[in-house]
Amino acid sequence: MKYITIFGPQAVGKMTVGEELEKLTNFPLFHNHTTIDLVLKYLTWDEGLDLIVKMREDIMERVAKLQKPGFIFTVIWDFDSQADWDCFKKNDEIFKAADRYYVELYSDLETRKTRNISENRLNKKWTKRNIEWSQNEIVSSMKRHRMTSHDGEVPYKNYIKIDNTNKSAMEVAIIINEAFNLKNN
Repeated sequence: MKYITIFGPQAVGKMTVGEELEKLTNFPLFHNHTTIDLVLKYLTWDEGLDLIVKMREDIMERVAKLQKPGFIFTVIWDFDSQADWDCFKKNDEIFKAADRYYVELYSDLETRKTRNISENRLNKKWTKRNIEWSQNEIVSSMKRHRMTSHDGEVPYKNYIKIDNTNKSAMEVAIIINEAFNLKNN
């Protein structure tokens, strides 16, 4: 089994790159808003965060147990948050029998703000459709959270960091597929 985590700040293109990687590999994409948007339909963030985490873990544990050929997950990593480090450690434990790969995406703020209002994002993430709030959240979250790693900080062997500011999602997916020899299954 191959487990791929794509991480980076909001609107960097995690889901869109994941969709293209899914096409290349036939590994299912489990983007972070799959659980976020479901739970936030009924509960606030504070009321439902534990449920979001539990649902993700339950799904991942089932997929790992069944030894599916591959699995792609997207998430934000706040490098200053111990809870986020713990989450990555937990996911790593869940997929300990898998070949694990980690992809960090980053791009400049203006690119992210443009991607934030893309048709694909707004169609698939209803929580982003309040554009004024969402655009402000991208900027304000940069002040509260460090969502891009420092050099040498990510502890994983199978790790790449990609500046996708001027790359299409398919170009990035191809880079990932070739770097990790994922192949089309």
